[in-house]
Amino acid sequence: RRNVLSMRWFGFGFNAFGQICVREKLSEEEGDGGAEEVKVFQPTELSGHEERGDRCVKTSVIRACWSRRASLNVDGESYNFCFSTEPPLNLPLVPGGYISLKPPFYHSLSPHLKARSLALGAEHAILLSAAGVVYTWGLGSHGQLGHGVLTSEEEPRAVEALWGMPMRFVATGGWHSVCISDGGDLYVWGWNESGQLGLPSRGLSKAKLQQSSQQAEALNQDTSTSPVEEPQEGEKNEEVFISIQAFPALLDVTPSCEIKVVSCGSRHTAAVTTAGELYTWGWGEYGQLGHQNSVSSDEPQRVEYFREQQERVVDVVCGAWNTFAAVINKEVACS
Repeated sequence: RRNVLSMRWFGFGFNAFGQICVREKLSEEEGDGGAEEVKVFQPTELSGHEERGDRCVKTSVIRACWSRRASLNVDGESYNFCFSTEPPLNLPLVPGGYISLKPPFYHSLSPHLKARSLALGAEHAILLSAAGVVYTWGLGSHGQLGHGVLTSEEEPRAVEALWGMPMRFVATGGWHSVCISDGGDLYVWGWNESGQLGLPSRGLSKAKLQQSSQQAEALNQDTSTSPVEEPQEGEKNEEVFISIQAFPALLDVTPSCEIKVVSCGSRHTAAVTTAGELYTWGWGEYGQLGHQNSVSSDEPQRVEYFREQQERVVDVVCGAWNTFAAVINKEVACS
C-alpha cells in the first residue's frame, strides 16, 4: 500500500495522441516542431493522479495500446478508470473465455486450461495456465507461436520446448512473444527484424555498418588519416543473424539478477530486474527504449535515466511504440 502511494509513472516514445503528455507540457529540449512533439525521448513523469478535494488519488496500474493509455487509480478500496482519449483495450480474459478486437468478439476457452493470464499480439495469442504451462495459437508466419514451424494454430497448443519449466509471466508484441520462468529466466521467440528479441539482427547490423562508414568518410575528408579498412567478406559471414526465432530462446539480459516483469511493444521489449533496473531493446525510432535517442538495439541495454535519478523501477508497460515505467525512490524502497 505504501509503495503504491509513493509510486510514480514515467512515459517515453510515441506521443502523437498525448498518451505521455500534452504538447504544451513538452520541455523545450524536446523541440517545437510537429515531428518532435510526436516523439518523447526523455522519460517524462505522467500527470497520472486525480485531485479530489484535498486528496490526491495515485495511479497504480497503466495499460496502453497504439493511440491511448488507461490509468487505474487507487483510493482505499475504490477503483476508477481515467482515459486520456477514447476507451482503452481492456484486459482480454473474461469468465469462460476472452475478448478480441475483431468479430467474433467473444472466444471461449476450454475449462481444463484454467487460464491465469492472456496476452494478445497483432495476429496471435499467448496464454499462461494456472500450472505454469504456456499455450499459443493464431498466425505463426513469424515464428511467434514458438512451435518450431511457421504454420498457424486454430486452437491453443502447449509450447513443448518449455514443457517441464513452469512459467509465471507472459507477454506478446506485434509478432513476438516472451515469458518469464519461476526462476526469473526470460525466454523469447518470434520476429526479430528490429532486434526485439535481443538477438543479432541483420537489419540493425547493416545500419550500424552504414553509419560507421559514413562517419569514417567524414573523418577522412576532414583529416589526413588513412581510410578505415572494410572487413573482409569471410569476416562478415562469420556473424550469425536471426530474423525469425521459431523456438523459445533463453535471453541473458543481465547475469547479476533475475527478471521480474516484462512487456512488449509492437517491435520492442522492456524488462524490469529484481534489482529495480529497466532494460530495453528493439525498435527505437520514437524514443521508446528510453535512452534519449532514436537508436534501435538488438542487445538489452539498461535505461540509465532512472539509475541517475536514484529511482527503483517496479513495473513496466509497453504501448505499440511507447513505454511506461513505474518507479519508487530508492530510499522509500529500502525503508
